[in-house]
Amino acid sequence: MEEKARAIGLFSGGLDSIIAASLVMEQGIEVELVNFTTVFFDRAFKESVMASAQKAADGIGKPLTVIDLSAEFFSVLKDPAYGYGSAMNPCIDCRIFMLKKAKGYMAERGASFVFTGEVLGQRPFSQRRDAMRIIERESGLKGFLLRPLSARLMSPTVAEEKGIIDRSKLLSMSGRSRKPQMALAKRFGIEEYPASGGGCVLTEKEFAVKLRDLMKHEPDFDAGDIELLKHGRHFRISPASKLVVGRDAQENYRIASLARKDDVMFHARDPLGPVCLLRGSDPGSTFEEAMSILARYALGKGNEGTASIRCFSCRGEERFLSARPCKESFVEDKRI
Repeated sequence: MEEKARAIGLFSGGLDSIIAASLVMEQGIEVELVNFTTVFFDRAFKESVMASAQKAADGIGKPLTVIDLSAEFFSVLKDPAYGYGSAMNPCIDCRIFMLKKAKGYMAERGASFVFTGEVLGQRPFSQRRDAMRIIERESGLKGFLLRPLSARLMSPTVAEEKGIIDRSKLLSMSGRSRKPQMALAKRFGIEEYPASGGGCVLTEKEFAVKLRDLMKHEPDFDAGDIELLKHGRHFRISPASKLVVGRDAQENYRIASLARKDDVMFHARDPLGPVCLLRGSDPGSTFEEAMSILARYALGKGNEGTASIRCFSCRGEERFLSARPCKESFVEDKRI
């Protein structure tokens, strides 16, 4: 028997990627699904997406390979050739990076092409026609990147020219309306699919401010530093030190779980209050300044008095100290 042609699909588990995979599979092509992820997805959203993607892959009877590209992506984030979006989101460079990885995976698996669920004009930054052409060229996939939902609005790919896939059975979608996809979902018997969009913290302006501060003061950051940015209030105490203050019990726990052996932890005991993490403390007044900020949040805005604080580290050191709250102007001056 003649061996089936094989294609690699970038698969989020969203409706567009499900339909794209279904259109390719409908033509008798063997499909392998891959999900590239990074630390820049909100944790709860990421867990939800992973569960949805796996469920969607199971629904169409295909295995899903999940690959975390966080560490490799940092170099792209620091110096994106095509710049950032409205915050710190290098959408075009991110897409190029992931498709380069897909190209390598295509070669490794002996596939004929890569496909995605992208729709022309659906997203203003990375799905404009000019941006999509740049992404295809810079990823090294020119002629080998199929967008089944908008294929008939674009130049034919090699797979179409060779008859591996029938262009007439592909679609010509464009714009941001979801109605055509929802109609197709009924055709393919797709009853459950997640809501579209969201999840990447690089698009959030508040996160972007924290990330710029991290990149300036700690250029050799890692995934743990990024995770920490997602939690608590952040204060730049000095060029070498930063304080993170939990906002609730859940954040207190998460911040504590991200502590390293050289970090100093504080916990307000009387009155009972936040957990704080001091990273990169240096000689001078940073220790006292950190405790004064903690006292401010333990006692409340405008309150005087003294807070009892437990100070400890992952090395097993522990002390019980007290601190008076700093002035509100100091809090605002140090806030990132």
